[in-house]
Amino acid sequence: MAFVPAPGYQPTYNPTLPYNKPIPGGLSVGMSVYIQGVASEHMKRFSVNFAVGQGPGSDIAFHFNPRFDGWDKVVFNSQQGGQWGSEEKKRSMPFRKGSPFELVFMVLAEHYKVVINGNPFYEFGHRLPVQMVTHLQVDGDLELQSINFIGGQPASDQTPMVTPAYPDLGQNYNPPLNSLPTMEGPPTFNPPVPFTGRLQGGLTARKTIIVKGYVPPTGKSFAINFKVWSSGDVALHINPRLSEDIVVRNSYLNGSWGSEEKKLTYNPFGRGLFFDLSIRCGIDRFKVYGNGQHLFDFSHRLPAFQRVDTVEIEGDVTLSYVQM
Repeated sequence: MAFVPAPGYQPTYNPTLPYNKPIPGGLSVGMSVYIQGVASEHMKRFSVNFAVGQGPGSDIAFHFNPRFDGWDKVVFNSQQGGQWGSEEKKRSMPFRKGSPFELVFMVLAEHYKVVINGNPFYEFGHRLPVQMVTHLQVDGDLELQSINFIGGQPASDQTPMVTPAYPDLGQNYNPPLNSLPTMEGPPTFNPPVPFTGRLQGGLTARKTIIVKGYVPPTGKSFAINFKVWSSGDVALHINPRLSEDIVVRNSYLNGSWGSEEKKLTYNPFGRGLFFDLSIRCGIDRFKVYGNGQHLFDFSHRLPAFQRVDTVEIEGDVTLSYVQM
């Protein structure tokens, strides 16, 4: 079964460079763009452009341009009618050659907010209306792992099913019953660990939980638990163990652990790496995807999975985004 993104969550994995593609539904306030990648060992510069059109002469509403040039800095600008505007710069380099990074652009009413590896970095005021931006362009000395568009408006041929990417902005839509899969509640950015989130109304079939995070270089183990708060039962326990390079799955029912499942064809969890996890609840199983690839299925051991009302995340992990 192919990976189907949750509504309002449009991922592209391992895109090639140069990347120059439409933003699903166009750019809008409340949308966030997540870029995960690795800076080249020989990085000199790369750029991210929020462009008005796809062609080489298109206006650029926001040009983000890190430069390793002896005066390491990040340059911010815009381009209209073939002319660059006034340059803004920050003499700080948050990227390290040969190291993975997570770059987030939050589109707010007054500006683009840039967050790098979980830390706010810069705010660039709008010079062109957000609604004019149609394409995202990425090029330069880097390797892309994923580009995710979260929130905003769906493409014109889709029924609106979006939860805003920024909790303080926009309106919630009521997804139609036939939408696949569904997510409810506002997302949480950079939540502390241990994390505890409540599933309003319990776990339902077709619900998807998204977890984006980072495993620190010294990480040993962390866990994601789908739990019944009142009884302490755990319907699904996901436990990446970094020192053993395995991902253990299990359940904890009626006071005892079940049999462990470990078979895996692909492991997205590694020390010093970012991951993008999608956990979908089906009628008879959980289906779990990492960085867009199917990781494993876990058959329901708690038949009344609707009783699951809590998601817990603990251990050696830094969270950047949780959508429930």
